[in-house]
Amino acid sequence: MRASADDLNQQDYDVAVLGGGPGGYVAAIRAAQLGMKAVLVEQDKVGGTCLNRGCIPTKCFLETANLLARLRRGQEYALSVENAGLDYPQLLKRTERIVALLGRGVEALLKNNKVALLSGHGILRSPSSLVVRGTDGGEHTIKAANLILATGSSPKAVPGFPFDGKRVINSDHALRLPAVPKSIIIIGAGAVGVEFASVFNDFGAAVTVVEMLPTLVPLEDREIGAELARIYNRRGIQVFTRAKAGNLLVAEDGISLDVEREGKAEALRAEMVLVAVGRSPNTDDFGLEALNVAMERGFVRVDEQQRTSRPGVYAIGDIVGGIQLAHKAMAEGLVAAESIAGLTTEPLDQNRVPRATYSRPEMASVGLTEQEAIDRGFAVKVGRFPFRANSRALIAGEVDGFAKVVSDAHSGEIHGVHLIGPHVTELIAAPTLAKLLESTPWEMGMNVYAHPTLSEVLGEMALDMRGQAIHSITTPVLDRSLAVKPAD
Repeated sequence: MRASADDLNQQDYDVAVLGGGPGGYVAAIRAAQLGMKAVLVEQDKVGGTCLNRGCIPTKCFLETANLLARLRRGQEYALSVENAGLDYPQLLKRTERIVALLGRGVEALLKNNKVALLSGHGILRSPSSLVVRGTDGGEHTIKAANLILATGSSPKAVPGFPFDGKRVINSDHALRLPAVPKSIIIIGAGAVGVEFASVFNDFGAAVTVVEMLPTLVPLEDREIGAELARIYNRRGIQVFTRAKAGNLLVAEDGISLDVEREGKAEALRAEMVLVAVGRSPNTDDFGLEALNVAMERGFVRVDEQQRTSRPGVYAIGDIVGGIQLAHKAMAEGLVAAESIAGLTTEPLDQNRVPRATYSRPEMASVGLTEQEAIDRGFAVKVGRFPFRANSRALIAGEVDGFAKVVSDAHSGEIHGVHLIGPHVTELIAAPTLAKLLESTPWEMGMNVYAHPTLSEVLGEMALDMRGQAIHSITTPVLDRSLAVKPAD
């Protein structure tokens, strides 16, 4: 329910949440479910960046892009599809409709759970009070026994690349362009960068991706980045890794910049440049300094229950660092609300938070990469299985990519699972659950998967670690004793 100014000035709250993104609204709802009086303060629209400028609108773009790419391959599916093209204005309208529908849904959830919703800019005055400057210019004071900070993050700027929203853009701008650019250079090959590279390529733009580190999606397993680069090169996306962009010049008709690689500089030109080098935590402009909470590398420091160094003050989501993903913020919101309620809550294991990138092909992972496991001193065993050997992938005409599991050579513990291929952002739920249940690759391999489904690659991947993948022509014949369950 939307709270009136009079209501807010007449009562105190058990919990006040500053920021109505995925983490914030989930924390407020869980607090209300646990019997606490909760108020949520949001200066823009509920749903935050994820719903309004991030996860949801970008996936609308990607869904259209992926469908368009398949329609252009109509003959492969025995379809007569002529003149398949993009109606970009209609895409923008469709995206707006979906975002608005989901926004109304979040507001309904808040109302149904009796969470007071106040629109305005919140300014902290103490650990138990904040002033909200409403859109009407008025100021209202809220008092609460507990405070949850969920202010999110913003696109990170790069020196020498000042955003103008026209020629030098960030991810927010990219979703509001009046037309598809004819050419674009993308600085940064993390999830945001490669997703927009995939979108604009399918929409017909000439795309160049520049990444300073050795591989695309550098936070993912190296084999994943290498596979994506191979596929992007085949799609006509120009990829520069181990490269640094500089000397940006902005003109009326486009931009030019230098890309330095291996000591050599190459001049590139495009209609615009998208800077996608990460996100900065929103820790300014809401009075955080009044709380004097401990900080670490620009992020708010919290313990396993999301408590800051100041009693009664909690923080969740992008402002506490770690993986900056909506579902991670949601999970932390649950922990914070339950901790305030005095429940014994299992802390969020960051190693169980899945990562998902919705480019074409999709990528998803959970846990450690192979190199991370090695760097931590583990002796590892690896299993792999290609989508090209999966019947459902062949039927769908999407055979690029593979599944990979990294496990401990001694204990059998699953350190990480890494996927690239069709619909892997859905498939990653099974390995994530396997890590929660402390399953082993043997158990994943013994699970029965429906046939024909993409999920069969998970079982074959796990069996391959022991040299027993059924549908791999490279699988050696091993001793039958390996088919029994490994000793504990």
